[in-house]
Amino acid sequence: MNIIMACFEAVSMNHGGPLVQILQTKKELEKLGVNVGLFDPWKPFSQSDYDLVHLFSANIGTFHLARNLHLAGIPFVTSPIFFTQHAARTIRTAIAGNSFLNKFRPGIYSDYNITRNICGWSKKVLPNTHEEAELVVHGLGVDEKKISVVPNGVESRFQSGNPSLFIKKYGVKDFILSVGHIGPARKNVLGLIRALKSIDRPAVIVGKISKNSAGEQCVREAAQNKNILLIDGLLNDSKLLASAYAACDVFALPSLYETPGIAALEAGLAGAKIVITPHGGTKEYFNDMAEYVEPNSVDSIRNGILAALKKPKDDRLQKHIKANYLWKHVAQKTLEVYKSVLEDVKKQKH
Repeated sequence: MNIIMACFEAVSMNHGGPLVQILQTKKELEKLGVNVGLFDPWKPFSQSDYDLVHLFSANIGTFHLARNLHLAGIPFVTSPIFFTQHAARTIRTAIAGNSFLNKFRPGIYSDYNITRNICGWSKKVLPNTHEEAELVVHGLGVDEKKISVVPNGVESRFQSGNPSLFIKKYGVKDFILSVGHIGPARKNVLGLIRALKSIDRPAVIVGKISKNSAGEQCVREAAQNKNILLIDGLLNDSKLLASAYAACDVFALPSLYETPGIAALEAGLAGAKIVITPHGGTKEYFNDMAEYVEPNSVDSIRNGILAALKKPKDDRLQKHIKANYLWKHVAQKTLEVYKSVLEDVKKQKH
């Protein structure tokens, strides 16, 4: 089986979840005997070289590629990486309004219409959570038969990080940790920084700092708290990142939403206690083994962290993640989808 994976052009610049998802799924699929390539827009694309295209992200960054695949009759599946705090009814209303405008002014597209088109053209749609699937079906209006929920994953190596590396380099242990981009509104790092003001415990925030006013504000407010250490990004394959997870006590990710937050899975596998947003399907992964906080409430974030700090560590979440969310499990589910799609394509040809 020959598969090619594609994403928006800036995926390698962002060093975020989609890049990890693509590379780790690719790695584990190859262990299962699948030949996986990465789409290169500068190389001639021959349909005969691949059985299927797997597109990651259904947004403006992947729209033109998806449309060309559709027009050429090249089968593809999509992991939409789509979530919004808007209700399904609001999404449907926005799509209907956009469709009405297009009757009079063709060529006007909303984000929702773009995502809807890409998912509609796909042979299968692979949301990371059932909550995401609900929005795709009931908000975007995608056929439920196209949906196959494939979870996000985590590398097994995070279970065995060496805490002493981070402790030796930075001189802190049993701290509050957060990992994610610093500045983007969705990650809500500013809310976390403000919640940490009244918590007398060392805190470490790791992430690529946005070169804009929001990123600068996070840096300014973090500098006012002697307990906060801000680290401008660690690569996902860094031993120091794995060490940070192993050395921390509590991991906090109070984003506006997560699906479900690969960093939280990594930290959970390392044995950290988790404080996380309830939005985006996180409860499907962490069940009753995390503290859920409302991201728009500094008090809620603070109280959730304090509650987690008071609890002793146990290995329930660690065992749960290991049994269900390693990338090898994700790859197996992904391969099952590929086989199903290719079997359908084969039947249609005959």
